Amino acid sequence: MELLLIRHGLPVRRELTEGVADPELAPDGLAQAALLGDYLASEHLDAVYASSLMRARQTAQPVVADRGLDLRIEPDVAEYDKDSSEYVPVEELKAANDPRWQAMLDGNMEGMEDHATFAARVISGVDRIIDAHRGHRVAVVCHGGVINAYLSHILGLDPGQRGFFYPNYTSINRVAAASSGERSIVTVNETTHLRGSGLPMGLFQRG
Repeated sequence: MELLLIRHGLPVRRELTEGVADPELAPDGLAQAALLGDYLASEHLDAVYASSLMRARQTAQPVVADRGLDLRIEPDVAEYDKDSSEYVPVEELKAANDPRWQAMLDGNMEGMEDHATFAARVISGVDRIIDAHRGHRVAVVCHGGVINAYLSHILGLDPGQRGFFYPNYTSINRVAAASSGERSIVTVNETTHLRGSGLPMGLFQRG
C-alpha cells in the first residue's frame, strides 16, 4: 500500500496558563490546506486520516472533500505536545533563539512526551492504519514530529534523534508499505502545491 504522511498547515500561536492549547490553522495555514486539497484531487485515495488535533483535522478537510469519504481520526498520530498548554510555531522559536527550541529538540519541553513513549505510540498507530488498508493509497494528516518518528523507524535511526529532518507545512511524505512488513521511503517534503504561492513553507522557504 502507499501511505501519504502529510504535515498540517501553519497554526496560530497560542499560549495558555492552563488547559490544552490545540490551536487552529492560521489564515496562511488554511490557504496551504486548500492548495494541498487541489493538488491531491487527481489522486485516488481509499481513506483519509487525521490526528485528533485541530490543526491536522482542518488541514485534512480539503483533502477529504468531494471524495465521498469520511475523515477518520487516529489519536495515536497526534504530536508529542498534544497535551501542552502552549503552541508556538517552531519557526518563531528558532528565529527568536527561544530556549524552548533546543528544549524541544532535546525532548525536555514542558508537556512533551518522552521520546520512547512517543515513538512507540506513533509506530503503533501508523502500522495499524497500514494493516487495515492493504493494497490501498491512504493519506494521514499529522505532524512534523510524527513524520520524523516514523521515518526514523524505517531508517533504523535512534528514536531519540528528534528533528533529523524538517517536514514543511502540508508537505507530503510517501511510504511504500508491504504486507511482509517492509517499508520504503518514496518521497520526502513534496511541496509542489506551494510553489509560487508566496505562502510560508517552513524554516527556510516561502512558496
